[in-house]
Amino acid sequence: MSKVKYYYDSETLSYRKIEKKKGRKLKIFVLSLLGMFLSGFLLLLIYINLPSVQTPKELSLQRELNNMELQFELLNKKMNQAQAVLAEVEDRDNNLYRVYFESNPIPEEQRKAGFGGINRYKDLEGFDNSKLIINATRNLDILTKQIVVQSRSLDEIAKLAEKKEKLLAAIPAIQPVKNEDLTRMASGYGYRTDPFTKARKFHYGMDFTAPRGTPVYATGDGVISRADNTATGYGNHIVIDHGYGYESLYGHLYKYNVRAGQKVQRGDIIGFVGSTGRSEAPHCHYEVFKDGERINPINFYYGSLTAEEFAEILTKAQQENQSLD
Repeated sequence: MSKVKYYYDSETLSYRKIEKKKGRKLKIFVLSLLGMFLSGFLLLLIYINLPSVQTPKELSLQRELNNMELQFELLNKKMNQAQAVLAEVEDRDNNLYRVYFESNPIPEEQRKAGFGGINRYKDLEGFDNSKLIINATRNLDILTKQIVVQSRSLDEIAKLAEKKEKLLAAIPAIQPVKNEDLTRMASGYGYRTDPFTKARKFHYGMDFTAPRGTPVYATGDGVISRADNTATGYGNHIVIDHGYGYESLYGHLYKYNVRAGQKVQRGDIIGFVGSTGRSEAPHCHYEVFKDGERINPINFYYGSLTAEEFAEILTKAQQENQSLD
């Protein structure tokens, strides 16, 4: 049963019953609903304009994300620096090492092959930092590929260097008799007067005049292929097989210091000056062969002579005089 409300009427000095007006409840409801709507709208505006409030866990995750972004950026910078250094190594590889060792340079297409065409990074798309991650991954893949190619190239260069070192050691590059032991340079390579027939004939070596018993040196690394006196005219002689098509011959020796099959190195004493065989006086007759053909030995003395000494011996060797064998 609803409560009945009264009010005091001062004019009649009596209490009168409060009559409920029609539509009052509806008015109150509408006003309440409007107030709620306005309050909600105001709260929404405040929420949108105020910074969002994050939980401690969200703040921690955000810090980790920011740190990861920073690390990726630093990684990209380091990879760019590494690529710049590697590019310099590649340039030296192509234009210095391979040129020196007479090897073809590695084309740029081969160094960076395998990174065109298909999308290799599709699985990394669709994330907030996809561009950053894809860029870092691509740079790392390219750098890895370049390092692998350059590593193989350096392995090849090392083998070429070892082969070149052996070649340089094998080439006959010094005089068989030291300058201080020489009496004189008797005869060079070319047409000379034969000491026995007095006819003009081609002399295929160089004659180094020195006292009997003067040491004779191996002019390059190799293996003694002959140490005997069975070849006509050379008397006691030694032949060294240097490999790579090179051979050297030392004739008219007094005696040997090596035997056939023995390995020798440049500068080893292999025998001693004599005058055996078809010889007029003590000297060492020296010849150099390349692929079976005799060549001028004077072209190979870069390992023991100064520029002035070479010029002097070149002048003497070109004089057309009498040979000693």
